Parts: sequence; C-alpha cells; structure tokens
Amino acid sequence: MEMGSFDTGIYRNVFAEIGKSQEEIDRKLREAADTFFYGSEEERIYHPVGEDMGYLEDTGNNDVRTEGMSYGMMMCVQLDMKEEFDRIWKWSRTYMYMDQGENEGYFAWSCKPSGEKNALGPAPDGEEYYAMALFFASHRWGDGEGIYAYSKEARKILGACIHKGEDGRPGAPMWNRENKQILFIPGSPFTDPSYHLPHFYELFALWADQEDREFWRQAACASRRYLARACHPVTGMNPEYGEFDGTPMDRKMPWGDTHGRFYSDAYRTAANIGLDCAWFDKDEGHYGAPLRLMRFLGTDLEAARCVFEVDGTPVDKTVLHPLGLLATTAQGALAVPREDSEEAGSDWNVARRWVEWLWNQPLRRGGRRYYDNCLYLFALLALSGNYRIYSAGGKKEMRIW
Repeated sequence: MEMGSFDTGIYRNVFAEIGKSQEEIDRKLREAADTFFYGSEEERIYHPVGEDMGYLEDTGNNDVRTEGMSYGMMMCVQLDMKEEFDRIWKWSRTYMYMDQGENEGYFAWSCKPSGEKNALGPAPDGEEYYAMALFFASHRWGDGEGIYAYSKEARKILGACIHKGEDGRPGAPMWNRENKQILFIPGSPFTDPSYHLPHFYELFALWADQEDREFWRQAACASRRYLARACHPVTGMNPEYGEFDGTPMDRKMPWGDTHGRFYSDAYRTAANIGLDCAWFDKDEGHYGAPLRLMRFLGTDLEAARCVFEVDGTPVDKTVLHPLGLLATTAQGALAVPREDSEEAGSDWNVARRWVEWLWNQPLRRGGRRYYDNCLYLFALLALSGNYRIYSAGGKKEMRIW
C-alpha cells in the first residue's frame, strides 16, 4: 500500500472507486448530514437548545452521552458546521464536564436531555473524540476565547486522561500507564477494543503537551499491536471488552454479562482500523482484520443479523444495530488495497460488495437510529474521502478519484 493521507495529503474516495460520480457522492453525504442533524422527529439526532447550545440524543435510551456528543463534534468539524460544533461543545462543558471530585477533569458519560447527570462516571471514548475534534477545530477555524480556545481545551482533556491520580490529584487515569492501553473506565483492569484509536494517538503525539508526546507515540504502537491480537485470525471479529492480552473478557460485569462477544461496541473496530490505514498506513498485523470479517460474514447480508462469539460461533441473539454493523464493516474497505493495485487480487471484489451494500442502504429511522446513524455518517465521510486530518501545518488536502 501507499503511504497514508497524513504523509501524502491525498484521501482515498472508495465510492468513486466503485463507480459513483462526485455529484452523487456529494449529494448522498449532504442529504445524510441534513437528515441526521435537521430531519423530522423520526430522523434527526441533533436538538438545538436556546441561543448557543445543542445536544445529540441517544434515541434508544433517551439520554445524552459523551459518545454521541463527541461524535457530533467530529462530524461537525469534518462537515464545516462551526455553529453546531460550538453548540454541542458548550452543552458538553455546561452539563457534562465535572470540575470537582474523583472524576474532576472528565465528562459524565450520560445526562438527561435537561442536562441533569444520570451518572458521575466517564467513558474514555468520549474524551478521546472530544480532544481530537477540538484539535481539528483549532486547526480548521482557529482558537477563540474561553471554552472556545479549542486546542487548550483538548490538551487539558488529554492531561487528565493520563495524569489523574498523580501529585495528589484525585481519581484514576483513562490509560494504563504501563502498557499504554486505553481502559474501559478509569482505573479498570481491562479495555474495549473499539476504544483503541491509534490514528488519533499519532496526532496527539504532535499536539498534546510536550511532556506527554512520547506517551502518545507509544500508545499508538501499543494499540496497533493490541488490535492485531484482539481480532480473531479467521473471522476478524473482536470482543466488546477485552483483556490486555487481546483475549475476550470472561469476567462478569455488575449487570451480569461478560461482553466477550462480537456485539454492538465491537463493530466499531473494523471502521477504526480502516481509518488508521487510510491516514497512516502503519500495519502491525491488524489491517487484515476487516477483510477477514467481510469474508466470514460472506455474500449474504442476512449473515450480519446474527450475534457471534469472536471465533464465529453463532449466538441465538439478533443484532441490535444492523446498520451500524454494515457501516463499520464497509468502512473497513479502507484497509483493502484498491482494485488497480498489485496487492488487490480477489480481495477488492469482497470489499466492493460491502461498500455497494452500504451505498444502497438508507439511514435508519425510529427509536434505535442513534448509534446506527452515527456509524453510518462516519462511514460516508470516510469512504468518500471526507474524513480528514486538519493539521496545524495546513497540509494541502486532495481527493483520489
């Protein structure tokens, strides 16, 4: 494969590779974004509040989560929607941010739409997306004042993520300082494979506080190696939660489940691997996982309606987020060589089928649309070459047709 977009400034447009015109691609992305943010009550996720705030609702659980809020900010900076970005960020800082107690410096993972906190615990995937979106906003739009000094806010979040518990500061970090892996929750003895975003850590290593940059370089390498272990060598599947050695977590959570199966959280890993390949092209043995997943699920889209153990053993349970599974698997096509490359062979035909399936699938409607449509919109951005690095150096950006 070629060098990634970080080095070349060129962004792969997989939809163009399967024969879609740029007009079609632009229209599809624009219509999906308009529906996601401003569609009908059965379609939209985003809700403006007052003159300067807004939130994204988890429509399946009727709450507001740092996952969705930070996702929304990332979507907005990619789509050049500064007003919506600032509204979501202000809601997050007003209602979700915690400035005292054990979780000072973090964001409460769940709130009511009124702003009342449902819990005082954070979820690390929210913090890493907040930080990355804020850096991109700083580089695309420039820093403002107060909470809109985006890069300062991003560095503050990352500082808490790795330094909580030091020098008398209460709480626990979100990364294991020894193995450099992100944790399921601060201080937990296990991880979540879908939280591992080495392509973000590469950029944190450039833009975080100077004294933390080496940590982030090591975290990027550690996550790539972890993902190579966590994704099954035959099926490409990974568990929702995993031990640090990559095996599925077999301990029960307080609510009774082990989360060691290929289920909702786990779907995001293929998409993350695809974007890491597109941006940086640093394979530690993990880039083959999305293709293995595509091959295992096969030529029948109905196979993607079943829950599996990571070794491919089917479980008598139906997936909760079928569009999310389709979108993330299709985004994994970014880790498959292009049709015109020497490495492509029959692999491209497998990837092409998944991308075509996604292209022909509409946004989900109804109560469970939140998670599916977040992953769907990210996949449209990534596969159209519009999920981009906004760099402090202002590197020229292009598309590949």
